[in-house]
Amino acid sequence: LPDGRMSSRHARLQRVLGAWMIEDAGSKNGTFVDGKRVTTSPLADGALVELGHSFFVFREALPSAEPALLEQRALKPLARGMASLSPAFALELERVATFAHSQVPVLVSGQTGTGKELIASAIHQLSGRPGPFVAVNCGAIAPNLVESELFGYRKGAFSGALEDRPGLVRSSEHGTLLLDEIGDLPLAAQAALLRVLQESEVLPVGGTRPVKVDLRVVAATHRDLGALAAQDRFRRDLLARLDGARIMLPALRERREDFGLILSALMAKTGEMARDLIFSADAARALLLHSWPLNVRELEKCLASAVLLARDGRVELEHLRETLFDAPKPAAPPQGVAPEGLREADRRLREQLIELLRANGGNVTAAARTMGKARTQVQRWLRRFEIDPASFIR
Repeated sequence: LPDGRMSSRHARLQRVLGAWMIEDAGSKNGTFVDGKRVTTSPLADGALVELGHSFFVFREALPSAEPALLEQRALKPLARGMASLSPAFALELERVATFAHSQVPVLVSGQTGTGKELIASAIHQLSGRPGPFVAVNCGAIAPNLVESELFGYRKGAFSGALEDRPGLVRSSEHGTLLLDEIGDLPLAAQAALLRVLQESEVLPVGGTRPVKVDLRVVAATHRDLGALAAQDRFRRDLLARLDGARIMLPALRERREDFGLILSALMAKTGEMARDLIFSADAARALLLHSWPLNVRELEKCLASAVLLARDGRVELEHLRETLFDAPKPAAPPQGVAPEGLREADRRLREQLIELLRANGGNVTAAARTMGKARTQVQRWLRRFEIDPASFIR
């Protein structure tokens, strides 16, 4: 490896009593596992190993295949957003890509910010469908507007309906419709959506004749739809229709080997200032060891901040402290709000949300009104803190 800080004989990897161990071989600059210098250390699956200024992710469990085949599958991008250096995840992406040319619905599951919309867009690219890719956040639409927004309406259907509107479903004609946060869709709208999937037709609000539609549906959620169905909060027949092929997106902290791929894609997306950024070893270590509770979305925000602070094009650890609350601390504490203070603010906000939901019987709109915030902002907080408002319904 072209790393001047790595010794020619730096470390040994060996299996001892059924466990993988790494042993420093008397290297000049030391061997580090998950940010800590070690002489000898066991390696857990996903451990970050640092030799010189080079970083490695240790993986013990890999699919059974020839190494060359694993490498080919891992490095081959199926479409923008569908590539992985993890052979296991690359095989999963390859499996989903085979469904892209069919009408089989795809259900994408994963935590908030893991890139569900990016995967759905990649499926649309691979499908070759000539129509548009339309992404809809079901949780961001007011419950009383869901049906008119999704399925459209006829002139005069209600006060303010001054003209016919096709709705988001018909806007994705000959294309792909992503129903993000499908678990937040009201039951009445679920019944209408089931008709779209079963009959390939939509009935606008105020209409008497259904309209035929040709589209591909991809659903995405961070919730357990099976559990919601068991509680009669999600239609079982709709779940059966949506769950044709399923992909579970790992959290960013579980995809350490893909960090370079993801970061490069975000750098290209951010613009000219980000494309030639160089990261110091301390900065790279902090990024790789961070827990990323908000996943790729948090990394994107972190990168945007670093671009502005790293004026010479080199990102140092100090440029990440604004966004990496649990990054390694410097010898002298930084000025301003400490990371612990930021976490305390999050804790207070979470407690306030729980208190308001309990007082309002799980009514998100009422909680948002009390806080003086938009309903969509409160929903983002609820997803971030993994609070289910339905659990407060009396």
